[in-house]
Amino acid sequence: MDLAPDPALLDALSTPVLRLDAAGVVRFANLATARWLGVGVRRLLGLHAAALEQDGRQLADCLAVPLQAPLRLRRVMLGLPNGPAPRFADLWLAPADDGCWLEAHPVEEFPGEDPARLLPSALAASLKGLAHELRNPLLGIKGAAQLLARRVEGESRELTAIIESEVGRLSALVDRLLSPAPPRPFAPVNIHAVLERVLRLAEHDAGWAVQLQRDYDPSLPELQGDADRLSQAVWNLVRNALEAGAGTVTLRTRVEHAARIGEAPPTLALRLDVIDDGRGVPAELAEHLLLPLVSGRADGTGLGLALAQQVAREHRGVLTWRSRPGHTVFTLLLPLTGTEGAHD
Repeated sequence: MDLAPDPALLDALSTPVLRLDAAGVVRFANLATARWLGVGVRRLLGLHAAALEQDGRQLADCLAVPLQAPLRLRRVMLGLPNGPAPRFADLWLAPADDGCWLEAHPVEEFPGEDPARLLPSALAASLKGLAHELRNPLLGIKGAAQLLARRVEGESRELTAIIESEVGRLSALVDRLLSPAPPRPFAPVNIHAVLERVLRLAEHDAGWAVQLQRDYDPSLPELQGDADRLSQAVWNLVRNALEAGAGTVTLRTRVEHAARIGEAPPTLALRLDVIDDGRGVPAELAEHLLLPLVSGRADGTGLGLALAQQVAREHRGVLTWRSRPGHTVFTLLLPLTGTEGAHD
């Protein structure tokens, strides 16, 4: 028998709690739920709970079949369309007569300590050794591209120019790893110009096998930053998606108001999402994914995501991700103000 708690007792709780019927429709929501989501209780009643999930289908898939045992869903983004900013929570679903109880435990969107700060000195030494080994092959590739450019015309010459440009960027990265230099001053950056540069690289890398989509917010102001470093970070994220077997990769930009990044006060921020429909992040790598030398591929270096994380830190931002098979999102959240001298 389902002993229904007194609604007054549930309203006294600080934890958001909802009662769902067998179809997944909200029949009760306590006051904590309404306050947390920034809406009135009446807006929630009669709404299918899956409609609250703003990204992915974790909750929808669980509610599609009768719940047999308590179930936990990690880091679900909840909110109402055209409502206040979405919230993140770990959800507990518990079966009940003719439905279930849903309990939400709010969590930060960008949790945990920055993995880059956990990098031990032994890994730093390994990176320097790897950089030393890369230097000579890069010089060889650059020389070959320059010789090839003298013998080709048209689009082929454009491709050799891309090779030279990318080799130059990687050589600069190697030099930075071997002999760190003071960072360049930030300058105004059009993020969409950065993304177009990355998409041009992706088109040549993926060919016709992958659909590359743009979902840009044209109202975005310029960002104070380093265009080359941002290009490197985004390219690493896109290449990661391609290597995960994605058939579609979407670059999405938005303005995020009152964004919370670490311990800094809420600020206006650029939100850049790299979305793909690939295999997703292996469960065994989830806790250490952003650390250097962690890779899910036998031939992977494990540097791409760690470097993207480092670029985010240089811009006083953060890199985060969420993933399931068929839907992975890496997010760069970068402040649009107060980054003029934002190097670590």
